[in-house]
Amino acid sequence: MTDIPADIQEMSFEAAMGALEQIVSKLESGQAPLEDSIDLYTRGTLLKKHCEAKLASAQSRIEKLTLSNDGPTGSETFESD
Repeated sequence: MTDIPADIQEMSFEAAMGALEQIVSKLESGQAPLEDSIDLYTRGTLLKKHCEAKLASAQSRIEKLTLSNDGPTGSETFESD
């Protein structure tokens, strides 16, 4: 996650999603000047990448929890929407 700024890396999944939702709302309003829109879009892509990494990490942890010392005990793939 080296290309994601430290302020985003420190965000929880929920905080990053909230920030992303605010960005989407601003962009959808069409009220931001072009340069601001580009900056918002760029930050939004970084927030999305961060959220995806958080979800992948959570999925991996969930899959590990379904394993016992004797092998799989019903590991299921977690699919996010």
